[in-house]
Amino acid sequence: CVKWVFPHVRVMDRHEGARDREAKFKDRLPIRYHIDISLDGKQWVTVASHYDRQPMGTPYDQIQALVRSSVEVDGEDVQTQAAELDELKKRKAKLEIPQMTYAGVFRKPDVTRLLSRGDPEQPLDELAASVPAIFGEVEFADLGVEQNRRVALAKWLTRPDHPLTARVLVNRVWQGHFGRGIVDTPSDFGLNGIPPTHPELLDWLADSFVKQGWSIKSLHRLILTSDTYSQSTKVHASAMQVDADNRLLWRFAPRRLEGEAIRDSILFVKQRLNFEIGGPGFDFFKTRGGLSGFPPIDEFGPQNMRRMIYSHKIRMEPVPVFGVFDCPDAGQPTPRRTQSTTPLQALNLLNSPFVLQQAQALAELIEKEHTAIEAQVTDAFQRCLCRPPDEFEFQKTVGVVEKHGLSVLCRALYNSNEFLFLP
Repeated sequence: CVKWVFPHVRVMDRHEGARDREAKFKDRLPIRYHIDISLDGKQWVTVASHYDRQPMGTPYDQIQALVRSSVEVDGEDVQTQAAELDELKKRKAKLEIPQMTYAGVFRKPDVTRLLSRGDPEQPLDELAASVPAIFGEVEFADLGVEQNRRVALAKWLTRPDHPLTARVLVNRVWQGHFGRGIVDTPSDFGLNGIPPTHPELLDWLADSFVKQGWSIKSLHRLILTSDTYSQSTKVHASAMQVDADNRLLWRFAPRRLEGEAIRDSILFVKQRLNFEIGGPGFDFFKTRGGLSGFPPIDEFGPQNMRRMIYSHKIRMEPVPVFGVFDCPDAGQPTPRRTQSTTPLQALNLLNSPFVLQQAQALAELIEKEHTAIEAQVTDAFQRCLCRPPDEFEFQKTVGVVEKHGLSVLCRALYNSNEFLFLP
């Protein structure tokens, strides 16, 4: 009698017994045996014995093993159970893979000293953790581990009377909606930055933001429901003479969408945009450097259809097609993007394989839902521009679709100013 004790529960799907490891003898296998298991060492259950032993040399077969253990089911049910068991084992193995993370260990901070002329070889007096003197005398000394210092700094940054945190965040949100911030240098509120065009407005928005519990959603709602955001794009000659750059916000200046928003909008119109949140990102390139360089991916699967915020950025390497739309190359910080107009933008958006594929896919989707060309044209306008075509557009585009196909119209709508610009 042999007894094995395992430190934790183990899964056993077969038993192979042998005393002759080098296969020199033919009579060294046990003839009569039974195998009992127990989880508590008290109640034992027989799970295998010599009664159902397979002939020597028989390969293991999961379905046959299930048949021998369950005589009340037929072969087809066993096959289904075996397939389900395999799938459950794969899912279990995937769930047991530990999640990787970047983590650090908090410890007592190192001693920081004032350096004579910045020379690390000439340390002077010991310095306590603090903030710039212009913001007040606040020290973070005697807080123990570094974690406590970080918590103290976060509380100081988010206190209601902090002069910068709320203003910087409000200015960034404003820039996202209007293209330019109240302070046109969002990363520099100091002497080298540009003064705010509406300082009282910036102060009021920051104060309202704090009073709303630092709710970014409430801040978005406040800006988007304002009269300033609802203004027309109409140009007034007298206002142009005074403020041609629209810094005083006398109209809502139209601007082109960012490259990321253009790509996501194209996928959204076709109902291909993957809204999966979190997890690993996706690649625009087959390899990341090396001798092969950065060859772009030609065919995109569902994982590559995620929002462009989840794309892997490669320093100094623009994204195919949409990189020419002033997307930062991740080589340096870009607090405010430039907005250029170049021939490459039109050529990429008109002739790139990606846009051609998406235009064809949209046309096929519309053709499945409508058989009449008139209905197809109206649906294409409705999907891309959120409006039906006017009489002139309708007459012109119906003839084009009859002659060249619906995908040509879809590609033209993707390249229209109404699709690429706000408002």
